[in-house]
Amino acid sequence: MRDIYTTIDIHAPAETVWDVLTDFAAYPEWNGHTRITGDPTEGARLTVAPGPDADSMPTFKPRVLRADDNELTWRGHLWVRGLFDGDHSFVIEELEPGESRLVQSEQFSGVLAGLILRRYGKQTAETFEAVNTALKARAEALAATTGEIAA
Repeated sequence: MRDIYTTIDIHAPAETVWDVLTDFAAYPEWNGHTRITGDPTEGARLTVAPGPDADSMPTFKPRVLRADDNELTWRGHLWVRGLFDGDHSFVIEELEPGESRLVQSEQFSGVLAGLILRRYGKQTAETFEAVNTALKARAEALAATTGEIAA
């Protein structure tokens, strides 16, 4: 199994970060790296187009394993289970009032995991970081307009 793990601190309440994360319809306004459609509810199927050119990337259809006020996790497969699988998570930690940490990670497994990650692992991690940075900017801007940023 291979993991990619990224984190970013955000000057906004965890609830604001969650709202930005799960408002998939608004992604084109702030997130040039991922497109998601579907409902962020446990058991739902999402359509996800990852990568720096999300609009032109192939999509996959993971199933949501967990969706609550601090975690969104889904499991996806490339073509068939066991070939290249990934459990992708966004976990939001409340650090103190008005301050949060976003942890975005994915655990990869399957017979092609090593090969695919050797070729695309660095790019995937960079995309995670870019999404984190864009989400931070969006959440902090929203928190600033509502006065929710910590002093």
